Amino acid sequence: MLIAIGSLTIMGLVLGGLLGAAARFLAVEENPLEEELKAMLPGSQCGQCGYVGCAQYAAALAKGEASVTLCAPGGKVVIEALAKKLGVTADLSEHEEKGPEYAFINEDLCIGCTRCIRECSTDAILGANKLMHTVIVDACHGCSKCVKVCPTDAIVMVPVPVTLANWHWPKPEVEPTQSKPEVGHAH
Repeated sequence: MLIAIGSLTIMGLVLGGLLGAAARFLAVEENPLEEELKAMLPGSQCGQCGYVGCAQYAAALAKGEASVTLCAPGGKVVIEALAKKLGVTADLSEHEEKGPEYAFINEDLCIGCTRCIRECSTDAILGANKLMHTVIVDACHGCSKCVKVCPTDAIVMVPVPVTLANWHWPKPEVEPTQSKPEVGHAH
């Protein structure tokens, strides 16, 4: 029995050492810019930018192969931050700023085709074939891919209602600076 324990210990040490050496010598260098860009993105993995997820979009941005204006969930703030990081200008003339939304299924129009379920990357849609479907609001990240595949137009995007749990104080408006008249001192 001691021979079995000893041989397993030696095998574990040798194989562990080989794996450690392989990890060091076969490591792939990551682009630090790519990691920084990925951290700036919302991480919803929705695919609205045309890439599979935020990591692929960040890689394309780092290589200069994608526009900074493609991230719809990130909105204007993320677009401007990406443009500043990459040192490019962002054309926001086509950008429509929207608040957070979720998918809503009109159950009277739903025919139970399951196309929306297959399209949903977060499993936010519940239902079965030839039965009505519904959306788990907390799981929906508002990518609207299900809206595009619904044959009966039963799915619409609606704004997330403002509650005490998700309300945020609005940011103050920046007023243009005006020169103030100097106040004289009495002697």
